[in-house]
Amino acid sequence: MFCKLLLHRLGISKLNQSQTMYSPADAVLSFPPFVAVEGVINIRSIGGYKSDASLNRVVRPAIVFRSGEVSRITEAGKEQLRALGVRRVFDLRTNFEAEVYDAAAPVIPGIEVVRAPMGVEGGWDVEIIDKRLKHFRENELQAFVQDARDTLDADGPAIETVFRHFIDRPDEPCLFHCTAGKDRTGLVAALILLLLRVDDADIARDYALTTVGLDPARPMLAARLQKVPVFQNNWEGAVNMGSSKEETMMVILAMIREEYGGAAGYLTARTGLREEDLEVVRKNLTVAKEK
Repeated sequence: MFCKLLLHRLGISKLNQSQTMYSPADAVLSFPPFVAVEGVINIRSIGGYKSDASLNRVVRPAIVFRSGEVSRITEAGKEQLRALGVRRVFDLRTNFEAEVYDAAAPVIPGIEVVRAPMGVEGGWDVEIIDKRLKHFRENELQAFVQDARDTLDADGPAIETVFRHFIDRPDEPCLFHCTAGKDRTGLVAALILLLLRVDDADIARDYALTTVGLDPARPMLAARLQKVPVFQNNWEGAVNMGSSKEETMMVILAMIREEYGGAAGYLTARTGLREEDLEVVRKNLTVAKEK
């Protein structure tokens, strides 16, 4: 449904599949905010959204990118990433995660890879994962909110690492990613956009674009999880955990406001950033809207 709506907005709702080899998802992935980087899944810019309407500003285009893992980037993809101007990649995955999936961070000449792990190192606690998956099976929305809350409480230092880039290197495009580019990546993107006073509905739509962004990689991601008994035995919960719905992000945003005082409240309380730093981020990541 979301894919059809997006196709309609892009003016290609009458795509004739007998005249093209592309699926609807392929068609959407050919348009902004998605960009083409061979071997990288779910990659797109978070620029272009309206910031505070009263200020007539928008999020700077082509300066901040989000994606799934970049471990399988090809040589052509490395050239494409450099062509986007990206000079720093923030890897939000744990070391264990990269190891268990045989997905080490690549060496990309001209681009610095910065480790900013979000999550628990040292392996999977099967009992905890089993409990989480059952939660996702029984109450998907509540499970997402709890996961977001746990991440916010535990991973302030990693989030600060990304935000410091916007202060120290504002004109250097960067990319941040986790494995699928969905939850940890989506939470960091949401904090950025929320701080920049982007409308909640736009933040939720950005999150939901992952439904399309992951479409080509879904079989690979499912195959990975099917090899792990705790996921295999809780497949309904795993499928729910893999969703990225607008309403999920809307509830997460409400939680961030209610429990942390919004993005600014969270960042000043859980990281070393001060309000004056956040003003610099707002200034550096927005531009006047073109008339």
